[in-house]
Amino acid sequence: MTLSPQVVNLVYLIAATLFVFGLKGLTHPRTAVRGNLLGALGMLLAVVVTLLHKDIVTYKYIVAGFVVGGVIGAVLAMKIAMTAMPQLVAVFNGFGGGASTLVAGAALIETQMTPGIPPSLQMTVSTVASGLIGAVTFWGSMIAFGKLQGLVTERPVRYKGEQVVKIVLLLISLYLGYLIVQDPYQTTNYWILVAVSSVLGVLLVIPIGGADMPVVIALLNSYSGLAAAATGFVLNNNVLIISGSLVGASGVILTNIMCKAMNRSLANVLFGGFGEVQESAAADDIYEGKVKATSPEEVAMLLDGARRVVIVPGYGMAVAQAQHAVRDLFHLLESRGVEVEFAIHPVAGRMPGHMNVLLAEADIPYDKLKEMDEINPTFPQTDVVIVLGANDVVNPLAKTDPNSPIAGMPILEVDKAKTVVVIKRSLSPGFAGIPNPLFAADNTLMLFGDAKKMVQELIAAIKEM
Repeated sequence: MTLSPQVVNLVYLIAATLFVFGLKGLTHPRTAVRGNLLGALGMLLAVVVTLLHKDIVTYKYIVAGFVVGGVIGAVLAMKIAMTAMPQLVAVFNGFGGGASTLVAGAALIETQMTPGIPPSLQMTVSTVASGLIGAVTFWGSMIAFGKLQGLVTERPVRYKGEQVVKIVLLLISLYLGYLIVQDPYQTTNYWILVAVSSVLGVLLVIPIGGADMPVVIALLNSYSGLAAAATGFVLNNNVLIISGSLVGASGVILTNIMCKAMNRSLANVLFGGFGEVQESAAADDIYEGKVKATSPEEVAMLLDGARRVVIVPGYGMAVAQAQHAVRDLFHLLESRGVEVEFAIHPVAGRMPGHMNVLLAEADIPYDKLKEMDEINPTFPQTDVVIVLGANDVVNPLAKTDPNSPIAGMPILEVDKAKTVVVIKRSLSPGFAGIPNPLFAADNTLMLFGDAKKMVQELIAAIKEM
């Protein structure tokens, strides 16, 4: 069965429309599920029509791919921990880039089978773009995965002349691309281009510290979309061009949002070398004799007299899988007439929206999740702030120390609340590797321990009062 080009393009247009409405639906929690389903339906239509567009000798390899990929995807969906979601997203980005590279390479090899019909300029230029961007995306994403998983050091790997090396590799890649455009039948140049771009991908992400992985993930997501769009031009596939462009554009927008949240420029991300973890010798001077430890019972007494409480989730909450215990605390406080809200920093956790996903998983009402700009003016009127494993996003040094690695980064101004309770295992620094004066502030109490266990003990203490 072969479909006419008119039918194919009509269905592609319907699929593209579903993609757009799907993205629109994802902008609000109430419509997110519907948006996800619309996007999935659009992709199903695109895949089916693409398979029916041309006569295919056999579907056995395609069916095998569906089965194997479906099984792997189902297992991942059921087994993956929410704390490992950033790593999974990094892998997905990488696979998208890798697939684009291989498909473009296969299309280039196919040109050798029809030597009498030279490939168009569009095809060759797009092939170069797919190979370069796809390889950078794949290996950059693998390094990001390694850093998040602890397989690669979270500290930036720096070396002398690193920017020069990256520029040289980029120029070599572009020169190889020029050779491919001039003579597309020399496919060896393509694979050399992929190899050089792979090294470039590794070197682009290696110098970036763990603190800035949310920005890197968003950027690599954009790269994977651009690689897919370029592959769409290679194959003359309109729906691939549209969907890849949507991913690329949304990834750039998200990257820009994340950069603003961390007070960094997009150029700073593109050229790497930021997010450096720094050791600080001033920790003892800041903490010594000033840190006040507390107990669940004492915190329960504070909450008993509170009228407004703000909870600040951080990566510590994710590691402890404390979101369900936090939900129970939320319901308990609200049942006692306490106003409770959640303060969400854009880069809390290890990926964009990390905290939102965790809290949504625990069925916490989305209208209780307040963004930084909305919640900051309310802290002076807040009786108790409970910080759950957050560190750098509540560190006052961002406002007071111009030499700090997080200087200028917008933070949640929890230090302005009447009382701050920080639930944390220890005084260890966050990703930025610097001490946090908040922990030694006069209005701060430290509740040391696992976030889930401490919240459960706090709930028990409140109920006993």
